[in-house]
Amino acid sequence: MTPEDKLSFVIDHLHDMPDDMTEQGIEILLSSGETEYAAVLARDKGMTQKAIDILLDSGDYLWAGLMAKNAGRLAESERIYRDGLQYYIDMEMYGRAISAATALKLSADEIDSLFHKGVEVESRGMNLGAARDMIDCALESLEISIMGRDDEVSCQLREAISQERKRLAE
Repeated sequence: MTPEDKLSFVIDHLHDMPDDMTEQGIEILLSSGETEYAAVLARDKGMTQKAIDILLDSGDYLWAGLMAKNAGRLAESERIYRDGLQYYIDMEMYGRAISAATALKLSADEIDSLFHKGVEVESRGMNLGAARDMIDCALESLEISIMGRDDEVSCQLREAISQERKRLAE
């Protein structure tokens, strides 16, 4: 069998893989970069620690923590989430960091702080002047498109545009 045929076979038989082929199946999946399938195969065959290790090696602390929690390993789950929180912060992956913080039941203030840090990181290279120009252009286009219309929605839009322009001028 070619490596592609082996991979296809393992994926096709993921849920009915013979026990004596599980380790080899996991290795085929991992060597092909199919970490999610490998983790599922390990988990389904009762190899929870192997599945968790696969996920941790790939940087998926959220799924690893959930898998530990579902297996009743609450202390390990919390440790994984804490390690993941730090990893995601270090890697500037704030969406995942917020998910880890939520799983750890951190305070709303701590989660809000992560959110704001994420916004700060995401907006590093953003040109705010250009963004304002785009917003102003969009407002002008909208204003032109409703010009001469006196229906209720058009009046509400004109009022909202006027308020937004005032807010942007401040």
